[in-house]
Amino acid sequence: MSVALPLVALALTVLVGTEVAHRLKVSAPLLLTVVGVVASFLPIVPQVQLSSELVLVGLLPPLLFAAAIGTSLVDFRANIQAIGFLSVAMVVVTALSVGVVIWAIFPVPFTSAFALGAVVGPPDAVAATSIGRRIGLPRRLVTLLEGESLVNDATALVLLRTATVAITGTAGSVTAGYVTVSFLESLVGGLVVGVVVAAVLGQVHQRVESPVVNTALSFVTPYLAYLPAEKIHGSGVLAVVVAGLLIAHNAPVQQTASGRLQARINWSTVQFLLENVVFLLIGLQAARIVRDAGVSALGGGVATLLCFATLAVVLLTRPMWIFLVRFPATWLDWRQLGSHTPPKNALILSWAGMRGVVTLAAAFALPAQTASREVLILAAMVVTAGTLLLQGSTLPALTRRLDVRGPDPREDALQEARILQVAANAGLAELDRLGAGADGGTVEQLRTRLERRVNAAWERLGPTQAELETPSEAYRRLRLQMLAAERRAVLEIRDAGSADHEVLDDVMGALDLEESMLDRAEDRNERLSSPVTVPEDSRGDCEHLQSAPRHAAPRTPEGCEECLARGMTWVHLRLCLACGHVGCCDSSEGRHASQHYEETGHPVMRSFEAGERWRWCFVDELMD
Repeated sequence: MSVALPLVALALTVLVGTEVAHRLKVSAPLLLTVVGVVASFLPIVPQVQLSSELVLVGLLPPLLFAAAIGTSLVDFRANIQAIGFLSVAMVVVTALSVGVVIWAIFPVPFTSAFALGAVVGPPDAVAATSIGRRIGLPRRLVTLLEGESLVNDATALVLLRTATVAITGTAGSVTAGYVTVSFLESLVGGLVVGVVVAAVLGQVHQRVESPVVNTALSFVTPYLAYLPAEKIHGSGVLAVVVAGLLIAHNAPVQQTASGRLQARINWSTVQFLLENVVFLLIGLQAARIVRDAGVSALGGGVATLLCFATLAVVLLTRPMWIFLVRFPATWLDWRQLGSHTPPKNALILSWAGMRGVVTLAAAFALPAQTASREVLILAAMVVTAGTLLLQGSTLPALTRRLDVRGPDPREDALQEARILQVAANAGLAELDRLGAGADGGTVEQLRTRLERRVNAAWERLGPTQAELETPSEAYRRLRLQMLAAERRAVLEIRDAGSADHEVLDDVMGALDLEESMLDRAEDRNERLSSPVTVPEDSRGDCEHLQSAPRHAAPRTPEGCEECLARGMTWVHLRLCLACGHVGCCDSSEGRHASQHYEETGHPVMRSFEAGERWRWCFVDELMD
C-alpha cells in the first residue's frame, strides 16, 4: 500500500491536471510543475524523492525512445548540421558560460561551477516537444528541437562525468586529451550499440508475427540499448536515440501492420503518463531542495543570487549563441543554420530552451565532495522551474506576435491527397497485373474501395456545390448508423446468452475497428475553404507542368460542362489548362475531368475551386 497509493495519486493527479490544462487552454507541463511545487510544501503530501538512478536509468530511456520513434530519420539527417551545433556546441558553450560566471562572482571552485554548467546545459526532450507541438510550431523547428534534445543529454553527461573526475580526482587528472577520448568513447560506443540493437531487434520483429510480443519487445528495447552502452562507457542516451530512429524508420518493412498499430497506441499511453508524471515529480522536489539548501555555508542571500544568476546566464546564452552562429553560417552558406532558419524562427528557437527532469537528475548525481552541493542542486531546480515557467508560458505569445505558424492543414490535406493518389495508382496497377484470373466482381470491389479512399482525401480541399454532402461524407454517415444497428443486434444476442463470449468478442472487435476508422476520418474531415497551395518540398518538376500555363479561359465558368448539359451535380471542379474544359472531379458521379484527359491526352489540369491554385499532371502524377 505504501507504494501503490503514491503511484495511484501521481497518475490521478496527472489525469486531472492534463484535463484541467486542456479546458483552461494552458500547457499541461507548466500546470503540473506548479501543482507539484505547491504540493511539496503541504504537510499532508508525502515526500517523493527523485534519485539520479531512477531518472537516468528508469525514466530517461523510455522517454527518449518514445520521442525517437516519433521523429523522422529523414528529417533528422536533413538537419544534422544544425542539430549538431545545438546539441553539442550549445551545451558546451552554456556549461562554460555558467561555470565562468559563477566561479568569477561567487565563492565556488571552477570545477563545481562547471559541473553546474553541465547540469543546466541541455534543454529537455519532453519539454521541447510537448510545448512545441501544442502551440503549433513549424515542423522544421520542432525537428530541430527534437533532434537537439534527443542528443544533447549525451553531451551534458560527458561534461558532467569530466567535472566529476576533476572534483573527486587529483590535480591534473582532467586534460584535453582525457576530455577528447571520453567524448569519442561515449559517441562511438553509443552509435555502435544503437545500430547493433536496431539491427538485431529488426530481424526479431521480422520473424515474430504476434503483435503482443512485438509490443512487449519494444517496451524493453530502450533498456537493451541503454544498459550495454553504459557498460562499455558509451552514451546510453545516444544508443537509445539511434536504436529508436532506426527501428521506427524500418518498421514499415520489418513489422506487421497490426504490430505497428498496437505498439503506437501503447507507446502513446506510456509516453503520456511518463511525460506528465515527470513534470509533476519535478515540482514535488521543490520543498526538499529548498530545505537542504538552507543549511549551506554560503548563506541564504548568496545562494539566492547564485540561483538567479545561473538562470540569467542560461536564458541569455542560448539566443546569443544562436544569433552569433547565424551570421557566419549565412556567409559560409550553411543553409541549415543560415538562410533556412529565418530570424523569426531563430528567435523562437532561442527561446525554446526549457529544462526538465534530466537537469535535476544530473544535479542529484553531483558527487558529495562538490562544494556547496545543496545550493547547486537548488540552482538546477530554479533553472528547471524558471525556464519552464518563463519560456514555456511566454513562448505561445511570442510565436503569435512574430506570426510564426505551424503546419498549414490546407497544405497537409493537399499533400496527403497527392500521396494517396500516387499510392492508389500503384495499387491499381498491381490489381490490373494480378486480377486477370480473378473474379470480376472482386476486382471491381477492390477498385471501388481504393478510389473511395482517395476521393475522400480530395473532397476535403474545398467547398462543394451548394455545400452538398460529399459522397464520402454520405458513406460515413450511413455506415456509422448501420454499425450502431449492428452493435445493438450483437448486444441483444450477448444478453440472451445464445452465443459464446469468444465469438461475440471477435464480432464486436471487427465492428469497433471499422467504426474507429470512420471516427478518425470524421475527425479529419473538416473541409478546407481557404486558399490551398502546394508545400515547397512537395512540388513536382516535370516537362508538362513547366510548359503548361498557370491559367486558361474556362469554356463553362458556371460549372462542369458535361454535368450542366446532362443535369448532373458535381463535388469539385477541375480546369484543363490546354483547352479550358471545366470538368468534375473523381468524387463526382460523372468524373468528367479524368474522362477528358483520357479522351484528349491533355496532361495538366488545375483546381477550379475558389482560392485553390494547385495544378496536377496526369502523366507524371506530380503537382505544383
